[in-house]
Amino acid sequence: MRPGLERVIAVVNGKGGVGKTTITANLGGMLAASGYRVLLVDMDPQGNLAEELGYTHKPVNDDGLALSRTLVSGAAAQPAAGIRRNLDVLIGGAHLDAAAAGLTLKARKDPLAAKSALAEALAPVAQDYDLVFVDCPPGQETLQQAALAAARWALIPVKTDASSRKGLRDVARRLDAVIDINPHLDLLGVVLFGVNRSAHRVVEAAREGIREDLGDGAPVLTTAIRHAEAAAQESRERGLLAFELEEAVLAAPKWWELRRNNVQHDGPRSKSAVGVAEDFQALGEEIIARISSGEAPPSDQMRAGTGAAR
Repeated sequence: MRPGLERVIAVVNGKGGVGKTTITANLGGMLAASGYRVLLVDMDPQGNLAEELGYTHKPVNDDGLALSRTLVSGAAAQPAAGIRRNLDVLIGGAHLDAAAAGLTLKARKDPLAAKSALAEALAPVAQDYDLVFVDCPPGQETLQQAALAAARWALIPVKTDASSRKGLRDVARRLDAVIDINPHLDLLGVVLFGVNRSAHRVVEAAREGIREDLGDGAPVLTTAIRHAEAAAQESRERGLLAFELEEAVLAAPKWWELRRNNVQHDGPRSKSAVGVAEDFQALGEEIIARISSGEAPPSDQMRAGTGAAR
């Protein structure tokens, strides 16, 4: 593991629509607001992180051009600074299709260099951050491999249905494909996304299915992110993260205040944002605890395990 990359987390699944970008944006933004210095890396040619963070139509959005040049030619990584307080972003977008093609050509001559492209780019800048989250594309195998080769941890979001869990097998295969260059890569956990909070049997069946897919030792995280379509839609429309939407909703005037003053309210309305924000808060705490445990000396881990057994 290259120095400085010990806290790079690849958020990855071989299937789209399972919450990778939403989790990347909300974890990164929430932890940044809590005081951590965070870098987000958008490796997806769709560039949906821009929508989650609200910079789609801002001048800072180069649609992945700078990151593409960095990956293909080794140009110095230039994160867009101050997307939020303590939060910088290596911006993704359509230009990453060209990067994927370039890395594919490079892999024919030098497979290790192609896999190492993101690690080489991050090594000089990652030391400036406490945490780096990489939003991986569902396809583009060369980009996924580059992300995993740079990561210390893999975080895998899945939904409860069997179809969305099929991406786990692709992830396992791609983890194996980078072990030669990144033997320290480990599974941080599998997180259920878009869960119906009342469907307890469905959730438990999904957890059991994940263990069957990845083995009994697979860390399925305790926290699950609930399904809340209204909050998700309003978050994207307003470019607000879940905790920011929660703050706006709680600060909004009550209905009787609006009626009494005969005014219209055009601010956020999604009450479910409160619950979603709580889920991401719990997920962030669980992930930080797992990383801290993984970084502890073996003797400390053994003592912690003994204490938990008691």
